[in-house]
Amino acid sequence: MDSTAQTRFGLVGSGWRGEFFLRLARLLPERLWATGVVTRTESRGAAVAAAWDVPTFRTTAELLAHERPDFVIVSVPWPVTPDVTRELVAAGVPVLAETPPAPDLAGLRALWADVGGSGLVQVAEQYLLMPGHAARLALVRAGVLGEPTSVQISSTHLYHAVSLIRGLLGVGFDAAEVSARAFAAPLADPLSPAGWSGDDTPRQLSTTLATIDFGGRMGLYDFTDNQWWNPLRGRRLVVRGSRGELVDDRVVRLVDPTTPVESSLVRRQTGLDLNLEGLDLKHISFDGDVVYRNPFVGSGMSDDDIAVADILVRAGGWAREEGPAPYPLAEACQDHLISLAIGESVRTGRAVTTTAEAWAR
Repeated sequence: MDSTAQTRFGLVGSGWRGEFFLRLARLLPERLWATGVVTRTESRGAAVAAAWDVPTFRTTAELLAHERPDFVIVSVPWPVTPDVTRELVAAGVPVLAETPPAPDLAGLRALWADVGGSGLVQVAEQYLLMPGHAARLALVRAGVLGEPTSVQISSTHLYHAVSLIRGLLGVGFDAAEVSARAFAAPLADPLSPAGWSGDDTPRQLSTTLATIDFGGRMGLYDFTDNQWWNPLRGRRLVVRGSRGELVDDRVVRLVDPTTPVESSLVRRQTGLDLNLEGLDLKHISFDGDVVYRNPFVGSGMSDDDIAVADILVRAGGWAREEGPAPYPLAEACQDHLISLAIGESVRTGRAVTTTAEAWAR
């Protein structure tokens, strides 16, 4: 795949998440180009055009007639995503759908029945492409920990967390037994997408704990309401294997029968203290070897922006038949299947076992 080729995408939806893609296209115009945005109303379209200097349309047909993109991003409310995805697939257009691709199990099954065989749908699940997670995944796949046996994650929610668990364990579409409970406790919650509230009064927030048993391999899920934003709750990722353990950026493993050694993942982050190279992530190394390189060096982007830009570039390569699929619909359906089981187990107080679905075949 030509990693420097310009990826051209259309966008359906103009909400908060959709603006992430437009912002990245503005930041990286030589790599990403937005051909247009579909909005429901002309007034909203005028606002988007003024803010982002992109043409806007009321229908996907108008978007595609204006300029054919490599693929179209579907970034609309959950219940609408399947319908827009079907419409684009019917037109023969590659799709990158936001997560999750459908709101519930019935929706996942129906969407797969309609478009699963087309090979035209990928999902914007970027968490395994975040620099820290990508470096950890590289270590796991290199066998540094031996056989991965469990993942504990307290960071992001539901299908995103399940994607990380499944990816790090390499479990594919294995059946899972899910047991989950939710607990409420007081916690100050001063920061949200709207900004700082100025209120530090603790309020009742829910923490969900779940075990996901894949039969010989296990995931532990721990998420507190608004954990993405709340500065009073940290993030933790533990990967355990047959010959060692990774805890965030620290690794201990056995190199011979009597020698456990410790090493760390080290970020080369410029722009700190008296470093004048500019604020940027260059790479992540482990024991002197580079295990992750920032594909957008010089952009000064956050880790999340790097991951989103990365999946856009990969989706472009896939759509142009220059590279592999970044995150197939089947994988995202399986992630959401397990996340729905977490919610069902919390509601019923019983363990839930997932069954083999059509996308797993």
